[in-house]
Amino acid sequence: MNGWCFAFARGLLLVAVFSAAAPAQPAESPAQPHSTLYVGLWTLWHDKEISVSPAESAATLRRCEGCAAVRLIHPLSIRAAGNQLSLSEGRQADQVFLAGAFAVAAHGESLTLHAPLHIAARKGELVMAVTLPVETYVERVVASESGPADTLESLKALAIVVRSFALHQVHGHADYDLCDSTHCQLLHWARSTEANGAAHTAALTTGGETLWFHGARAAAWFHQNCGGRTALPSEVWPSTGQGGEHGRGMPWLVSRADPYCTAQGTREWSARLSLADLTGALAAAGLAPPGWKILRVARRGESGRAVSLLVDQAEVSAEDFRLAVGRSMGWNRILSTWFEVSQQGDEFLFHGRGSGHGVGLCQAGAAAMSAQGRDSGQILAQYFPGARVADEETGLPWQSYSGQGFALESLVSADAAFLPQLTEALAQAESRSGLRAGAPITLRAFRSTPAFRDATLAPGWVAAFTEGNWIATQPLETLAGRRLLVPVLRHEFLHALVEAQAAPGTPLWLREGLVEAWTADAAEARGSPPVMKLNEVEGALAHAASQAQSESAHRAAGWYARRLLDRYGRAQTLDWLHSGLPPPDLN
Repeated sequence: MNGWCFAFARGLLLVAVFSAAAPAQPAESPAQPHSTLYVGLWTLWHDKEISVSPAESAATLRRCEGCAAVRLIHPLSIRAAGNQLSLSEGRQADQVFLAGAFAVAAHGESLTLHAPLHIAARKGELVMAVTLPVETYVERVVASESGPADTLESLKALAIVVRSFALHQVHGHADYDLCDSTHCQLLHWARSTEANGAAHTAALTTGGETLWFHGARAAAWFHQNCGGRTALPSEVWPSTGQGGEHGRGMPWLVSRADPYCTAQGTREWSARLSLADLTGALAAAGLAPPGWKILRVARRGESGRAVSLLVDQAEVSAEDFRLAVGRSMGWNRILSTWFEVSQQGDEFLFHGRGSGHGVGLCQAGAAAMSAQGRDSGQILAQYFPGARVADEETGLPWQSYSGQGFALESLVSADAAFLPQLTEALAQAESRSGLRAGAPITLRAFRSTPAFRDATLAPGWVAAFTEGNWIATQPLETLAGRRLLVPVLRHEFLHALVEAQAAPGTPLWLREGLVEAWTADAAEARGSPPVMKLNEVEGALAHAASQAQSESAHRAAGWYARRLLDRYGRAQTLDWLHSGLPPPDLN
């Protein structure tokens, strides 16, 4: 499915006071858990003025942290005046807070946001930061940084690296945690997340997972194409040195041959740059004053990449040189620091290989590994040898327990005791529907309500939900204690079975309705006709305005699906599920 399937009715809906299970012990004294990130908006534009206006739902504005929120009704212009903000309504403010749904526009670009935005001013420029849930940030970056060769497993590996980079490192920004440019990780704000189903699935199914090394959180980077060999961090950022981060070194980040990246040939590139253009780029970056004449490689690293260059007699970091050229002349000129350079009069000829800094995950190699059938764990082992994937909050690895037609993933070893009840729930789902599980269904049981909510972005009052053949649940022990384990999981297994059989064009009301019909008892399923007409049910299921409307839509869908089953039988109804063509008149 593209949306969440909630266990709503008949005692399956959990309330907001759902108690969390006792947390497992962390592998080390953990850092403060992050549920949100503060992400800089349009950080490369240095905007001085922006306009904001209400979008499709209510938007609010506050002019200071403790001020009361007022409804944003009319468009508003916000301009930087030194270190203060000047609003078009004639007011001044040190900062502005926006919430709800609103549109922002600047430098010819417009964007609708549904996340809180903070606006301040520094030296005549706007500083804007959006508060995003960690998993929303990961999904957006994976969608922005991924390419057409990626498959789900390479995207899952990328999601874990993106999350690790965001949470395990300090990124050097005073006003936000991360920027939205390649200085941190590229984030295309205007790209629709609805059109990036694979990125969503990759982020969701790895929710909360990061890289660890010997019980400590591990730094992680990724790049586009290593050219056949990855780089040491010290080759690109000499400040990491041999002592490494925090004096511990980073032995999981090595320079090693990558046969996967070059399986379809080595990516080579060339560039011809003039002395005048290079002089301007280096001067703008503060790397070398005008007047120099000679440029050559001074030192190379273990991977063969240039570590430093000599500009006349001054030594310059090769990575700083690459970034200076990119900012001045475009990022398609010097693609990596693995290059040779020669001089012809007032021109410099560069010939190189690879794209990006070369440290950590090679996206080209990861895509090739995935195409060869390697999973995300094998991909990460190639690029971060010795590191392991673990839960960010606890440092514990997810354990997998095999059931009949499903696999249970949990951080709590005691959850294996629930395998018989889960087997019973799947058997009941198969018996009621007449469907059988093809590929094993994955069931991930979270250790607490906050962990479930943060990793999946589901409300805390939802017991479980299903996307495709992947099920997420709140703690099994709590569900079992409330005698909800079998009913909840039967409901979610039904969702997985139906989604596995449904054609792409099958209406949502039929998919949801069959689950509801097979979940309900006979008397309830054949109750009074719903007030909601069939054509209204589809829209209410997809875009419910409230929990009550969603529950009504699910009940109505169940009634119409039961009517279909009674009138045409299960075999014919399942045929329509496959073809997506149920009869039009069921009102």
